[in-house]
Amino acid sequence: MNILIVDDEQEIADLIEIYLKNDGYQVFKYYDSKEVLKDLEHLEIDLAILDVMMPEMDGFSLCTHIRKKYQFPIIFVTAKVEDMDKINGLMLGADDYITKPFQPLELMARIKAQLRRYKKYNAVYEPNNVIEIRNIVMNQDTHEFYFQGEKVELTPIEFSILWYLCEHKGKVVKTEDLFFQVWKEKYFEKDNNTIMVHIRHLREKMKDTGKKPKYIVTVWGVGYKIDE
Repeated sequence: MNILIVDDEQEIADLIEIYLKNDGYQVFKYYDSKEVLKDLEHLEIDLAILDVMMPEMDGFSLCTHIRKKYQFPIIFVTAKVEDMDKINGLMLGADDYITKPFQPLELMARIKAQLRRYKKYNAVYEPNNVIEIRNIVMNQDTHEFYFQGEKVELTPIEFSILWYLCEHKGKVVKTEDLFFQVWKEKYFEKDNNTIMVHIRHLREKMKDTGKKPKYIVTVWGVGYKIDE
């Protein structure tokens, strides 16, 4: 899980970072709101902790910018205690609010609660047309394939082969079953070369052409599989 911290009080930001890292979280820490906006699209954030009172751009403004594109949980950490400030923060899209000084363990409890809620909520709407296995991400609707974070162009046949193998991750897919599912035709021995060529192209695009491929594994005399 990746946590974003934005607080111009370095001692507080550093303290939160220590607790988060001790719990195994990856931390992205900033002391300036504007610097965050420059980098945000390149970060994969699961939850943000924002200070309200910051120079140039306060936490409320930063929250507004974040909510234009992202839906991960946001917790405000601030010295402001007025109820109206809390209401304003929540109306802007924040999920929780904790005032300074605070107990680090209380903040950690709130972080974990928000992450559990976010994960549970999004699991309900997780699309069945997206597959994620190790470094492989496939979207059947958009016909997009990402490998190790980079978009890779596949032909329709290559996409269909990889999709079917991923659907059956951890299991050996027989060559004849794979051919029928992709080409919708009865398999004959001569068709084995056709499949082998497409498998080779997939491995080349995934830069996995060694003697022992790490992703599409050949089970000799049977077929192919992708390990979980």
